[in-house]
Amino acid sequence: MKTKSSLTALAREQLKIATGASSGRSAHTVYGGHEHVLRQTLIALAAGHGLDEHNNPGEATVHVLHGRVRLAAADIEWEGSPGDLLIVPQDRHTLHAIEDSAVLLTVGAHQ
Repeated sequence: MKTKSSLTALAREQLKIATGASSGRSAHTVYGGHEHVLRQTLIALAAGHGLDEHNNPGEATVHVLHGRVRLAAADIEWEGSPGDLLIVPQDRHTLHAIEDSAVLLTVGAHQ
């Protein structure tokens, strides 16, 4: 099991993939998976792209590593810049990149 990862290097790598993809996004699981309660995924989004409205799979946070993103739920939205930690609402929500961005999504799935 890998015990150390460079999120900076991984963000750079995933941003290259995202900016070249027609979907404008790329993701890589850093830790966890279906057999774990905790899952951390680095998500890269090219400017103007994002994740359409979806449900929250459990308690979750978005740590902005690079760029600027907008997290929106119902009629509320939050903007995040590098270093910001956004708490993902339990409501259906979206995540969009204002500029090329990379975030670390951490989810504690319900058992």
